[in-house]
Amino acid sequence: MTGGESTTGGPPEVCAVVLAAGEGTRLRPLTERVPKALCPVGNVTLLDRALARLAGLGLTGPRSVAVNACYLGDQVVEQVGDRAHLSVERGDPLGTAGGIGNLRDWIGGRGVLVGNADAYLADPQADPGPDVAALLDGWDGETVRLLGRPAPNPTEPGTFDGHHFVGFSVLPWRLVRDLPPTFADLVRAVWRPAEATGSLSVVPYRGAFYDTGTPADYLAANLHAAGDSALVDPSATVTGRCRRSVVGAGARVDGDVLHTVVWPGATVRPDEVLRDAIRVSADLTVAVGQ
Repeated sequence: MTGGESTTGGPPEVCAVVLAAGEGTRLRPLTERVPKALCPVGNVTLLDRALARLAGLGLTGPRSVAVNACYLGDQVVEQVGDRAHLSVERGDPLGTAGGIGNLRDWIGGRGVLVGNADAYLADPQADPGPDVAALLDGWDGETVRLLGRPAPNPTEPGTFDGHHFVGFSVLPWRLVRDLPPTFADLVRAVWRPAEATGSLSVVPYRGAFYDTGTPADYLAANLHAAGDSALVDPSATVTGRCRRSVVGAGARVDGDVLHTVVWPGATVRPDEVLRDAIRVSADLTVAVGQ
């Protein structure tokens, strides 16, 4: 599934881009110190989840995978290391379309599987990677494909063929090659024009999806990852009561937590009771109304 336009009559060659440049303003204050892409869900950063999903499709390394970075970009660069090509946007983020346009030379004629770093996806019937493989199966290299889930109201604004977009899309090189490296979003620059010409289709996703864009959605994604019990990193210490919560590496829970995320290295004191909350550090706890 890797590689520019096929010259052998086989499937079109595809590279992948993980969009990780955004500021995550709706997720504040969680993103005041950490970029959204590095916020942990189920004790794995969202960025690492995206890279693992691509690896499940056979897309790995800086030849096949790129990650863009801008807001707190040094942290993203350090997290990626040599696992992907890095596109660091100076100044303000270029948006979803501008970020792709900034990578045109690297893309170099290939189709592009684009994934939002903030998308949490989980299909109980398929591993990460195979769960989105239908986006590429039988793709002709000419049309736009979006991964989607049926919307409760198929006619509501923002839907595509009655579906909500759930974080991954495939773009043909013919639409990527003219994208400038200036601020723009894929919805207006690529998806809606393709929809208007009948060259956009939606591939249904049967698993769960959270965009993690708000503290409430971020907490919900973590609780989904935890399932019906607690998800505790092996290096964490729990002496208190921990129910349906996520506890990160090196954290310590001596109090009582329910429906709570405790970030790596954070502490819950013996006298504390946390419900529907995100404990980031000693000086930052975000309560989430349910």
